Amino acid sequence: MTTIYQFVDDEIEAKRGEFTAIADDIWDHPETRFEEHWSAERLACALEAEGFSVERNAGNIETAFVASFGSGHPVIALLGEYDALAGLNQCSGEASPEPLVKNANGHGCGHNLLGTAAFAGAVAVKNWLEQHAVQGTVRFYGCPGEEGGSGKTFMVREGLFDDVDAAVTWHPEAYAGMFSTRSLANIQVAYRFHGVAAHAANSPHLGRSALDAVTLMTTGTNFLNEHIIEKARVHYAITNGGGISPNVVQAQAEVLYLIRAPEMAQAQHIYERINKVAEGAALMTETTVNTRFEKACSSYLPNRQLENVMYEAMEALELPQWNEEELTFAKKIRATLSESDLQNSLNNIANTANDEGKAFARRHRATLLINEIAPYAANDNILPGSTDVGDVSWKVPVAQCFSPCFTVGTPLHTWQLVSQGRTSIAHKGMLYAGKVMAATALQLFINPETLKACQSELHAQLAERPYQCPIPKNVTPSLLR
Repeated sequence: MTTIYQFVDDEIEAKRGEFTAIADDIWDHPETRFEEHWSAERLACALEAEGFSVERNAGNIETAFVASFGSGHPVIALLGEYDALAGLNQCSGEASPEPLVKNANGHGCGHNLLGTAAFAGAVAVKNWLEQHAVQGTVRFYGCPGEEGGSGKTFMVREGLFDDVDAAVTWHPEAYAGMFSTRSLANIQVAYRFHGVAAHAANSPHLGRSALDAVTLMTTGTNFLNEHIIEKARVHYAITNGGGISPNVVQAQAEVLYLIRAPEMAQAQHIYERINKVAEGAALMTETTVNTRFEKACSSYLPNRQLENVMYEAMEALELPQWNEEELTFAKKIRATLSESDLQNSLNNIANTANDEGKAFARRHRATLLINEIAPYAANDNILPGSTDVGDVSWKVPVAQCFSPCFTVGTPLHTWQLVSQGRTSIAHKGMLYAGKVMAATALQLFINPETLKACQSELHAQLAERPYQCPIPKNVTPSLLR
């Protein structure tokens, strides 16, 4: 009997051209959070063509959708993303910063690949269920707004994962390995100050500067950084400086904060302290301040049982092999990177598996494109970043992997990553990830005891720390403006 690994390999390779075309199409139409209308529809139509039923506007989010095939339980989800980043537009396959359209969007985190690999995996699972007449449901979740929007957290809040038994996903990286660490929870909130306009020279005493309030607030929070836990992060951007006229006392100004910490309770505590800083800035300047809660996401909760299933699939499937043309391009990209870029990439690799991970990273310092799987080890390390997959992981068992899609040393959210995201390097890593997700999902259909063990692990964790969605019910998804 053909193994599931051979099956998913055959199924995905048979449609390699279709899958790479979709990934490239999405790369060609980069859209930021909750505006991914073209990308979502491209994937939704492709899923319908494969026999899935599609629910658009899922959870009352315009660019979210859920595609399903089959009936009954288990319900296994594959999570896909397709949002881009602002200001990262870049020509494909170039080793220098050359935007196609200046200051336009670009796929600087590889989400054109992320959603397409999940689509490929869902198609392979669907074909297996159909051929073997097995009860169960495979779902593709079209998840918008990961970048700064916490789309999945909104979807969790709206109950879209309530009947799911387990979920799998992945993220493009420079290597193959498990996403085996926790991540940082976060809260994003805007503070808008309202003052009084006046002539800055003739009658400044009549004005009350909202920009002064923003300046005092950012000063206060920068001092606060010394007095919060070490792994917490507080970032801000002044999104409205009050205009471009220095001879006018600014009556309006706004600053956007992103607050991160290992646990949501810690992030909420810091958020409360920052609220006090904002109130103090308003008092000092005799302005008023309004707070706009935009989004939040929980820390990622690893499921070790499911991670082992996924890692077994990674080892059973053939890794991408790199040709001379790909290695030559990777060398050109490496030449644009600093030693700090390379070291940061190696640190990220090492972070996933303790001492063995460190040895693996050291061994690949000079490697351009890795074709070896990083060792897996359950650990208590924390990824210094956030993902809205976190909230899904508190609802159902989740496993996610990394797959090699770009040159070692490439930082996320850069023009170098955009440049590589439409190349054969990225395509190979994407298809490998699709196979890994499909094989992992099929193991859960075939082995109910394995699925039960994954769920038992999550239930034990939730018994100690119950989940509460961190986004209040009255908050709606916000566009990037």
